[in-house]
Amino acid sequence: MLAASAVWGATASAKEESGFGGEQIAGFAINTAIQAGDAVEAQEDERRAQAELVRDIFGNPFRPVIFLPLWPTDTVVSLAKQMYDSREFSALPILADALQDAGCDSDDVLTHCRAPGTHVRGCWVVDQVLGKE
Repeated sequence: MLAASAVWGATASAKEESGFGGEQIAGFAINTAIQAGDAVEAQEDERRAQAELVRDIFGNPFRPVIFLPLWPTDTVVSLAKQMYDSREFSALPILADALQDAGCDSDDVLTHCRAPGTHVRGCWVVDQVLGKE
């Protein structure tokens, strides 16, 4: 949000230049501050969305997961391929169950698959199942 001094400065200079009354200028300054606050909030939302997308694609680089060769069973691969081809990732919780049935005990993998949020083609779990890099 704009600092009070910035709002006061905008109010004073606008009053001098426009000839409007103090109440009108104060209203303008407040609206400007509110709009600036909305822009900051929108930027923060965008940053969160971008961070979520990066986590979906790359996972946590500080906690790499070793994907065991036992985990990609026929069911697991079929589910992952269907999601990859259709770009529809609503079946990720089902993939988590299939991976768990195959012996996957990685909290990172299972939590990622069951977590709400955006998943895209390039999701690190689906790519690992399909052997993509």
